[in-house]
Amino acid sequence: MIHGIINVYKEKGYTSHDVVAKLRGIAGQKKIGHTGTLDPDAEGVLPVCLGKATKVCELLTDKDKTYRAVLFLGQTTDTQDASGTVLETSDISNLNEAQVTEAVQSFVGEYAQIPPMYSALKVGGKKLYELAREGKTVERKARNVMIHSIKILCVDLPRVEMEVSCSKGTYIRTLCHDIGEKLGVGGCMESLLRVQVGRFVLADSLRLSEIQKAKEDGNLEKILQPIDSVFEQYRAVQIHPDQEKRLQNGNSFRKPDRSQNYDDQEMVRVYDSNGHFAAVYRYVEKDHEFRIVKMFLQP
Repeated sequence: MIHGIINVYKEKGYTSHDVVAKLRGIAGQKKIGHTGTLDPDAEGVLPVCLGKATKVCELLTDKDKTYRAVLFLGQTTDTQDASGTVLETSDISNLNEAQVTEAVQSFVGEYAQIPPMYSALKVGGKKLYELAREGKTVERKARNVMIHSIKILCVDLPRVEMEVSCSKGTYIRTLCHDIGEKLGVGGCMESLLRVQVGRFVLADSLRLSEIQKAKEDGNLEKILQPIDSVFEQYRAVQIHPDQEKRLQNGNSFRKPDRSQNYDDQEMVRVYDSNGHFAAVYRYVEKDHEFRIVKMFLQP
């Protein structure tokens, strides 16, 4: 079994689950997981975790993300994107670039977003998109999301191309819909490209055909990013051989180097005495010890 993360470029037409299924065939192993759903029509960065790296899936899902989207004004659809059924069209001839810019920028910061019916969120044990396909609409609670920034790349009405940096759980389709509502003409998302998830960027992503070629050339492990790369923002701590057993059992341990100072609750990358990445720990100042957060050693 191989362990690590592949920065996949998800192409149009594939679901995130399709990508995982394809990679299982390429890698010849079942233990693979993705780090956040992208709609079939969306493209871009989808980090996929293999082997022990599946333990970081949830951590990557929590990361901030950046998208490049095209908002189409003057049209609303049932899915909030261009693939849906058109519900209403509006005249946008009175709109100008200044009005559009003002409306777009008003969404920067925290705002309460109502998840779309066509989403994988569950209500009463059933996914919203399943209910939507049955012609049902149910009440959804608004959730606070954070829009860190919106950079308008081009305004060519009815289209507005923009780059959005946001928190996890943000629906760009819904953002486009809400901007259209604010302008009084409606709007939907015409296209979506995810350009960044945490430290994973578009320029480094690989299409499935490229990953297949790497496998055929015997280079699959060369394109894997190591698990500890996800935690490069944390300081590294290497365990002493006499505390190796404590690490292997996920027990707490004292500072290996007493000259080093750590902040209370500081997270660190922990390596065994041979320099192999083992776990993420947190320093607890009152007890002068590190405590386990996530273990990556084989059980």
